[in-house]
Amino acid sequence: MKIGNRPIRNTTREEVMNNRFGTTSDMIIQTVQEKEGCACLAIDEKGLYLTSPAYVDRPLADPNRYAGNRKDVAARLNALSLDADSLLEQNRHRIPKITGESKKKVNPLKASKRSMKG
Repeated sequence: MKIGNRPIRNTTREEVMNNRFGTTSDMIIQTVQEKEGCACLAIDEKGLYLTSPAYVDRPLADPNRYAGNRKDVAARLNALSLDADSLLEQNRHRIPKITGESKKKVNPLKASKRSMKG
């Protein structure tokens, strides 16, 4: 499979779209023009964030989804004359739902003992 300019080995389109840490095109609300260049306004279960178009539909984690990079999103949107609260409410349907993953509980004591065995 090929995404962008680079082929991705042993990766299907569904695996790219189900990436829990990356940004998919379904999550993009709109593109905005800032001083630094073009950015994509996206939404996930934690709220709105701005990301680079280079991270969209990649099988890698998007560092713009982390909490530290979200601190100034509301101020950046206000500077662009966009209302963050109304955008969040209007686009809640875009939030991806992660299904089919059963979470196995791990005992942290056993996990730490396993790592000591080396």
